[in-house]
Amino acid sequence: MKQRKAKRNAATMAHYLGRFKGSLVLALLPLLLICGMQAAASLITAEVFQRVFEGDLAGLVRWMLVLAGTWLLISAISTLSELLQARMIYKLNNAVRADMAATLLAMDYGQYHSAATGDYLSRFTNDVNQIENLAWKPFFQFVGVAATAAFSVIALLTLHWSLLLAALLTTLLMVFMPQLFNKRMEKLGDVCAREQAAATSVFQDQLSGWDVLKLFAREGRFTLNMGRASEQIERPRFRLGYVKGLVGAGVLCVNVICQVVVTGLVGFLAIAGYTQAGSLAAGGNLCGMLSNSLGSMAGLLLSFSSARPFFEKITARAGDSPAKAGEAVPVEREIAVENLGFCYGEKAVLKGLSLRFQRGGKYALTGPSGCGKSTLLKLLLGWLPGYEGAIRLDGRDAKDFTPEQVQAKMSYIAQDVYLFDTTIRDNITLGEEFGEAEIRRALQDSALAGDLEKMPQGLETPVGQEGSNLSGGQRQRVAIARALLHRRSILLVDEGTSALDAKNADIVEKSLLANPELTLILVSHHLTPERKKQFTQVYELQAV
Repeated sequence: MKQRKAKRNAATMAHYLGRFKGSLVLALLPLLLICGMQAAASLITAEVFQRVFEGDLAGLVRWMLVLAGTWLLISAISTLSELLQARMIYKLNNAVRADMAATLLAMDYGQYHSAATGDYLSRFTNDVNQIENLAWKPFFQFVGVAATAAFSVIALLTLHWSLLLAALLTTLLMVFMPQLFNKRMEKLGDVCAREQAAATSVFQDQLSGWDVLKLFAREGRFTLNMGRASEQIERPRFRLGYVKGLVGAGVLCVNVICQVVVTGLVGFLAIAGYTQAGSLAAGGNLCGMLSNSLGSMAGLLLSFSSARPFFEKITARAGDSPAKAGEAVPVEREIAVENLGFCYGEKAVLKGLSLRFQRGGKYALTGPSGCGKSTLLKLLLGWLPGYEGAIRLDGRDAKDFTPEQVQAKMSYIAQDVYLFDTTIRDNITLGEEFGEAEIRRALQDSALAGDLEKMPQGLETPVGQEGSNLSGGQRQRVAIARALLHRRSILLVDEGTSALDAKNADIVEKSLLANPELTLILVSHHLTPERKKQFTQVYELQAV
């Protein structure tokens, strides 16, 4: 199981890196060049020391100039390498977020609402940051240390084979030690992901409830809960860093011992005449580079393991072809609800309900709170599976279709309307192109036209975050205009005019009732006797 998870994690990283092969090659070439030049610099240093031992001043100056030029070139290439790596990480993070969005879009209503919005927000912020710090940056570090190790091996072989053997043997300790902590690091990474998601939900909850807490003078509650959420985020991060620090400290101690041993070996080889005296500097340095590189590779592999829980949340790819939902369900005759029953857990909300909605008809659902009016609308939309009985569309079971096929002909207006933080026009059109005549008609029929005339920016008026610049009634009218403009033939309204004043509510309801092509199913607690007469039928639901 552990090996399968590791392979899956490696495959996920390879998938993302493979998306940008050209950028990846550009980012790796200067990195590899730097590693090779650093190994060459160690050999040049050996020549510098050898000239000192030989008393060759001209040779010393010549090799010093070569060494200085090499390090200057390394510095220049390092700057380029950092820029190219940053560009690659920029692309990778965007690709991850695109796949996160695809994962959310692949969910059905129940799956999406099984988690808090703060959890999803955490994925697009904290999780991406964790993936960057635990996967992308360590990947480039891994390539760098692997290349450094390879070039160090080549350089050591030019000095003496025994130096390579000594470096490899002593490095085994540094490679083995971090493996003892691999499982622990995976668990800590998983805890970090869960705790950060939960804490983000708390942050969002407290920020959304700021008005309430201020109104009731409960500022202390705000401070306390924000502090607890901060602690919830930082505690697992501290534990993860603490374990990584212990592993690093242990590797460092072993590394010091290894370098002392290898330096002594270089000295012995120089005294015995197997290599020149200047190799004393280069041999120790190259062995240190090899040991450090191999030791770092083990630690970086642990980092990749810590990133696994964040990758596992991504189940869809933005680049894949989406599954076709099929054609929209044509409702030419009626929607029939037959012996319908539904429960939220142990609580029954609907039981044995049978209703019929003819095409073009106007229907009102009334009844006491908790009798299942809103639940019925969500069942018609295909949002709530697991019901008893049947919902039939022109005689065909709704379960034969995907929710997307069913919803393609429907529009839903909730009592609590959500608006995006953009303009009124964009909230109505949702980015689609419509003629100005169509938009004006929707504005008139939704009773929004009069309000827009009083707004200097008209349709380009910003609505603010969650529609904060508009009143509750205006938000509902924007939602109604949106539904009318997109020409959905079946309109489900859940108290969609509750925030409107009597005059505007009358305008909207008259418009909806007068549209012969529109099948209207409206939930309301308050219908006047006159208004009831205008509906095809008023269904009064009873509490179970």
